[in-house]
Amino acid sequence: MLRVAQVAPNIFPVPPDHHGGTERVVHDLSTALRSLGVELTLFAPSDSATDLPRVGNYPSLAALERQHGRVAPGVPAALEALQLEDLRQRLDDFDIVHCHGEFAHAALLGTRRRRSLTTIHWRVDELDRALFFQGFPDLPVAAISAAQATGIPAVNLAGIVHHGIDRARYAFRAAPDDHVAFVGRMTDQKRPDVAIRVARAAGLPIWLGGTIDVGNPDYFDRCVRPLLSVDATYLGPVDDTRKGELLGGARALLFPIDWPEPFGLVMIEAMACGTPVVAWNRGSVPEIVEDGVTGFIVSSEAEAVAALARIGQLDRAAIRRRFEERFTAERMARDYLALYQRLHAA
Repeated sequence: MLRVAQVAPNIFPVPPDHHGGTERVVHDLSTALRSLGVELTLFAPSDSATDLPRVGNYPSLAALERQHGRVAPGVPAALEALQLEDLRQRLDDFDIVHCHGEFAHAALLGTRRRRSLTTIHWRVDELDRALFFQGFPDLPVAAISAAQATGIPAVNLAGIVHHGIDRARYAFRAAPDDHVAFVGRMTDQKRPDVAIRVARAAGLPIWLGGTIDVGNPDYFDRCVRPLLSVDATYLGPVDDTRKGELLGGARALLFPIDWPEPFGLVMIEAMACGTPVVAWNRGSVPEIVEDGVTGFIVSSEAEAVAALARIGQLDRAAIRRRFEERFTAERMARDYLALYQRLHAA
């Protein structure tokens, strides 16, 4: 039996309460790996609500911020150091260490790097990642999309594994309501303001769910709040239940990204409900959305408005089937298990 450590970030509990796509993926992956016979240990914050074997005595950053308000800038680094000390003490217990955090784990692993895997849940085309890859050429890295893989040196790239989610989390809905949906951080990378303009031009109400981005807090007040009205409703952060209602009841999900999206978890969450996706042709989108089958890929607001006029032509049951074929947690776990076995054998 393969012994695997899953090392989650410390920002949110695992699984997250609402926002926290990385933590959601880590939990679904860990649960599915256990069902495949992997001996799984999760390194995650103490406020995580999971039945998985877990190591971690300190709360998430989100929990500390709820308790203390704004915390010192060094708190995330302190939480990471405490987690990595837990890992260091147990390194000999694992055949593979799979890390989903930032940078410091690569130094800690030392000679164990070849029997580790790192998944980066963010863009990899900036200077910090270039320096990281240059300094650790022996660190195996799994890309979450072919688009992301183009920014990972060949010497590091161990494979490409698309995300998956628990197939039972979101229920299929054959008959939607009249609204379209936007779900994501309220930030200029995700462009909820564009989603509102497109929905309004198409004559459709839009419901928006998601957190206000802590890294760009004034964007919502400047660019989104002035556009809200009776036909554009902001719901705030949404948990799994509310997200399922929002996406399942939507005629379409609007995904007007303005950055090199490494994956875009909400796209497959919408597909799980049978809801088509209208997404901008950036980053991973052409890998996730099958144009004319699970949604439409567009390059402008005008094209998005035209796509919404055709959205009723798509078969919502077929969209759910494509989700089940391509984006379940079980498929993700099998793909990662194949990488683990290859790394362990080497």
